[in-house]
Amino acid sequence: MSMLENFLPAYLEEVVGDRFGRYSKYIIQDRAIPDVRDGLKPVQRRILYSMYDSGNTPDKPYRKSAKTVGDVMGNYHPHGDSSIYEGMVRMAQPWKMGHVLVDGHGNWGSQDDDPAAAMRYTEARLSPIAMELLRDIEKRTVPFKDNFDNSTLEPVVLPSRYPNLLVNGASGISAGFATEIPPHNLREVIDACIAVMERPELELEEIASYVKGPDFPTGGIIMGEDGIRDAYRTGKGRIYLRSKTEIENMRGGKQQIIVTEIPYQVVKSRLVTAMENIRLEKKVDGIAEVRDESGRNGLRIVIELKKDADAQGILAYLLKKTDLQVTYNFNMVAIVNKAPRQLGLKAILEAYIAHQREVVTFRTQYELEKLEDRAHVLEGLVKALNILDEVIAAIKASKNRQDAQNNLQWMFGFTERQADSILTLQLYRLTNLEITSLQKELDDIIKKITVLRGILESDKKLVALIKKELLEIREKYGIDRRSEIQSEVEELKVNLEVMVAQEDVLVTLSNEGYIKRTSMLSFTRSGGERNGSGVKEGDYIKHVFDVDTLQNILIFTQRGQYFLLPVHQIPEFKWKDNGTAIVNVIPLAKEDSIIGVIPLKSFDEAGVSLVFVTKRGQVKRTELKEYETKRSTAVAACKVANGDEIITVQVSRGNQDIVLLTKQGMAIRFAENEVNAMGRVSAGVKGIGLKEDDEIVRALWVQGDEGELLVISDLGYAKRSLLLDYPLQSRGGKGVQTFEFKEGKRVKPNGTRIVGGFHCKEPITIIAMTREGQAYSFSSESAPLADRKSIGKIMAHVEKQDEIVDLLES
Repeated sequence: MSMLENFLPAYLEEVVGDRFGRYSKYIIQDRAIPDVRDGLKPVQRRILYSMYDSGNTPDKPYRKSAKTVGDVMGNYHPHGDSSIYEGMVRMAQPWKMGHVLVDGHGNWGSQDDDPAAAMRYTEARLSPIAMELLRDIEKRTVPFKDNFDNSTLEPVVLPSRYPNLLVNGASGISAGFATEIPPHNLREVIDACIAVMERPELELEEIASYVKGPDFPTGGIIMGEDGIRDAYRTGKGRIYLRSKTEIENMRGGKQQIIVTEIPYQVVKSRLVTAMENIRLEKKVDGIAEVRDESGRNGLRIVIELKKDADAQGILAYLLKKTDLQVTYNFNMVAIVNKAPRQLGLKAILEAYIAHQREVVTFRTQYELEKLEDRAHVLEGLVKALNILDEVIAAIKASKNRQDAQNNLQWMFGFTERQADSILTLQLYRLTNLEITSLQKELDDIIKKITVLRGILESDKKLVALIKKELLEIREKYGIDRRSEIQSEVEELKVNLEVMVAQEDVLVTLSNEGYIKRTSMLSFTRSGGERNGSGVKEGDYIKHVFDVDTLQNILIFTQRGQYFLLPVHQIPEFKWKDNGTAIVNVIPLAKEDSIIGVIPLKSFDEAGVSLVFVTKRGQVKRTELKEYETKRSTAVAACKVANGDEIITVQVSRGNQDIVLLTKQGMAIRFAENEVNAMGRVSAGVKGIGLKEDDEIVRALWVQGDEGELLVISDLGYAKRSLLLDYPLQSRGGKGVQTFEFKEGKRVKPNGTRIVGGFHCKEPITIIAMTREGQAYSFSSESAPLADRKSIGKIMAHVEKQDEIVDLLES
C-alpha cells in the first residue's frame, strides 16, 4: 500500500464546521451559560460542591483559597487555576451577587475594580445561604456523573433549595449565545414561586405583582416598567439604571451633588474619573471639585459646585454623559434540558418548580427507604424481645454465627437483616427501659413513614412541603428591596446654558476659510479695531459677527449644503491670531466653498424665512424652522442643478423686494412674496430670464423707493442710479439695463462684467478686493449719480491684468 492511500481527502468547511460545532456545544453547555435549575455555571457548581465535600462550611474556620482551587482543579475542573479563582472571587463580592455564596476573608477586590489578592493570601468558606443550594445533596436528590478522569463523582446540578438563577442573576458570553439575567429580591422571587406552584395557570401580570423587577445589590433607581414587562414576557428587554443622588445646600450659597448608589456593574473609580475629566475639560461650567468619600459607611461621591451653578442642570448633564445612568439589557438565556433557551419569568419559575418537585420527591423516597429499613429492623428486635428465651436457646444451640443466623431465620421467620441485627444486639438493650424505647422508636418511625408516603401520594402535600421550606429560607435570608423602581423613563434634557457659560464674543471668517472665536476682553486688549483682526498674508476677513456663546451659526455652501455650528464649538483665539481652517471645525467637502454665514438665536421666530439665489437665476424661499437640526454633518439646504451654484443666502421676513444683478449689467426687481415658501430640499423658481452666457452676481433686498443702487465693474468703475428707476416687475422677466459697458478700439474700457452692487440709503465705505490681493477703499458718495444706462466713473485703479473679484462693506 502506498503512502498516499493512508490519507483521506477532507473539505475544510466540514472539518472546521465539525470542530467548531463541538467547541460551541461545550462552551454553551459547560462554561458560559447557567443551568435554569440551580442558576450556576459548571465552574461555580464545582467550587461550591468541592467546598461542601471537603467540609469547608460556615460552621468551620476559614480555609486558604488556594486549597479550594487546587481541590476543584484536581477533582472536577481541568482548567487553569485563574479561571477557577475568578469564579470564586465573583461569588464572594457583595456588589455583584444578590447574596454571596462564598464567605471571603481578606482582600476580595472592590467596587473600584481593584483585583482580589492572590489565592495564597485569601481565605474562604461557604456562606450560610450557599448551604441551601447544597442542602439534601447526599439524599440522592440530584444525579451525579463521573468527573473528567473517572476517579470520583460530581453533581450534574445542585438541589438549590431557593431560586438562585433569579436571586443572584447571571452574565456570560458563549459561541452564538449570551446571557444577562439581573439579580432579584429573594422574598419577591420566593413569593412568586409559591404563587405559581399553588396556581399554575397564573398569568404574567399577576406574577409581576410579586416580582416588581430586578433588585440590584448596588441599589440605584430602575426606570422603565415596560422594559421589565417585555423581559419577563420574552426574556429580552431594556431598562435604565440611574444612580441615587441628592442635592445638598452648603454655606455661602453653594450646593453639592451627593451620589450614594451607582448602577450595577459600573466601576466607581472610572465613574469618578469621567466626572473629574468633565470638570478639567470644562465641558460643564460650574463643577468645583469631584471627590470619592466612600468608606466604612458606604458609597459616597461628592460633586461640589461653584456658587450660583445650576445643580439640576449639571446633574442632568452628568446622568446623560457618564455612567451615573446606564441602560441594562435583559437577555434571559439558560440551559434547559441540555440546550440554551431564552426564557420569560414564568418559564424560569416553572423550570425551578419542576426541579424542586424532583428534589423533594427523591429526598422523600430516600428518607422513606431509610425509615422502612429501620422499621423492619425494629420490628425484628421487638419480636425477638417478646420471645427472648426461645431466641437465646436457639442461638446457644447453634454452632457458629452463620448457623445462628440461619436458625433464627428458619425457626422464627426473621429476615436475614433482622437476624443480623438480633445477633449484634448489646446485652444492656435487654433492660425493660430499652425494650420500651425500642417500641416507642418503632411507633414514631411508623408515623413518619405514613407522613412520607402521604407526600409521595399527594401532590398537594408535596407542594405544601416545598412551600414550607421556601418560606423558611425567605424568613431566614430575606432582605428588603435595595433598588427603587420608577414606572416611567425620565427624559434627560440638558440645557446649553449648563455646558457653556454665556459670553459675548466676536466670530470672524476669512476669505480663505479661517475661523475663530474671540472674547471681548482679547478684542479690547488688542486695540478694539474691527479691521485689525489677524489673517494670513493675502487673506482678508469676510465676515465678522457679534454673537454670544449660546447662539448657533448656519454655514451655507455653494453646492446647496449647510452646517449648524454652535458658537461655543468654534475654537477660541486671540484677536490678532489667524484662527483655524474651517475644515477642522466642520466636515466641508474639498470641492465645495462657503457662500453664506448667518448667526442665529432661535429657529422658532415666526414669519422668518431663508431666501436662496443661484448663479443661474433660481430663487427659493423656505421657512427658517425647517433648518433646525442636531446633526453636525452636512445637511441638504437647497436643490442645485448641474452647472449651477448658490451665490447668496439671506434671512427674510417676506415683506421686501429682491433686486437681482447680472454679470452683463441687467437688473430685475420683484416682490419677495412672489416666491412661495417651499420645502427645504426644493430647487426654487426662476427669478430672471438670463441670456445664455449671463449669470447672477448679486442679490439685494430693498423696500420702498428710497436710496440708490450702486454697481461696480471688474475694472473698478462704479455709478449710482436711483432705486426709483428700477420698476417693480413680475418674477422671471428679463429685467432692465443697469450699466453700460464702453465698446470700441480706441476707447478705454470700463470693464467687461459687473462684480457686485449695493443698496445705499446713507454713505457707506466699500472695499474692493482684486485677484492679486490688492484692496481699494472708496465711499459710495464718490460714485457719480447717473442714469441706469451710464458708464460710471473709475473708483479703484486696478492694475493691468488684474481685476476685482470681491466687494465688502466696511
